[in-house]
Amino acid sequence: MKTVIGNTRLELIEGDIADQETDAVVTAAHWDLGGGQGTDGSIHFKAGPKLLEECRRIGGCPMGDAVITKGYNLKAPYVIHTVGPVYEEGNELERDLLACAYDSSLRVATENHLRSISFPSISTGAFSFPMTLAAPIALGAIIAYLQSQPHTLELVRMVLYTREFPQAYTLHANALEQILAGGAP
Repeated sequence: MKTVIGNTRLELIEGDIADQETDAVVTAAHWDLGGGQGTDGSIHFKAGPKLLEECRRIGGCPMGDAVITKGYNLKAPYVIHTVGPVYEEGNELERDLLACAYDSSLRVATENHLRSISFPSISTGAFSFPMTLAAPIALGAIIAYLQSQPHTLELVRMVLYTREFPQAYTLHANALEQILAGGAP
């Protein structure tokens, strides 16, 4: 699914985040940036050991924030590491922190003059955020950023890993359609 928000193409695709050829790929990281499971593990594995070395030099990242490193052996020249919330209570703070993870990643991309970025579905794997709640939060945050910063990015891509989450694409496509139709995220 594709649409345009301001001057930016917004795409939803099925695939592996670690294989994207955008200027940056986003990884859903742990606060210590030490690699992990899921998308973070895949990105660290494909990028090679220099990524972990650079992450150790950075030392960590607060929840809801983002930092940038080189992409090393990835097709993307940069990795933006963001720390989303662990889903425990489903409260407003967890929802706000998830939105902040997307917003912070977009801000880091803009500050580094990147033109394209690929996102996974942050916090929906090991951090247990239900995808039915995460999809509208993610897309709402992305669209809000693009509307407030219309001349920054050319492409924002949501890369949905449907092998483990078969419903991921449909949930995100439905959320995007609802937001574009004027529904609240």
